[in-house]
Amino acid sequence: QVQLVESGGGLVQAGGSLRLSCAASGSIFSINNMGWYRQAPGKQRELVAAITRGGSTNYADSVKGRFTISRDNAKNTVYLQMNSLKPEDTAVYYCNTDPPMGSTAWGKKRYGDYWGQGTQVTVSS
Repeated sequence: QVQLVESGGGLVQAGGSLRLSCAASGSIFSINNMGWYRQAPGKQRELVAAITRGGSTNYADSVKGRFTISRDNAKNTVYLQMNSLKPEDTAVYYCNTDPPMGSTAWGKKRYGDYWGQGTQVTVSS
């Protein structure tokens, strides 16, 4: 069984910061690259940051220089530090493997198109 539990979202003013956490099942965390995704109302879910098992990172252009992804392999947890937040960052944030489990043959077979409950981030202007 797989589990992804996101936390740390909230309401913040523009320019503020939040730190998101995602606790993942060890069965998927230790062998996979991980990513943070977000979905704003009326928009498709998008990848905003990714980190390999070895710690290499990649970011969407829209968050580069403001967001930092990290992982604690001992705790099976991935983090997203978000600084200089903007109203356009408002969305539900999710973590998943990169690429998402449901888009891979192995993941879809074992877990289907699984996503956690996400955590809401709202940035006021």
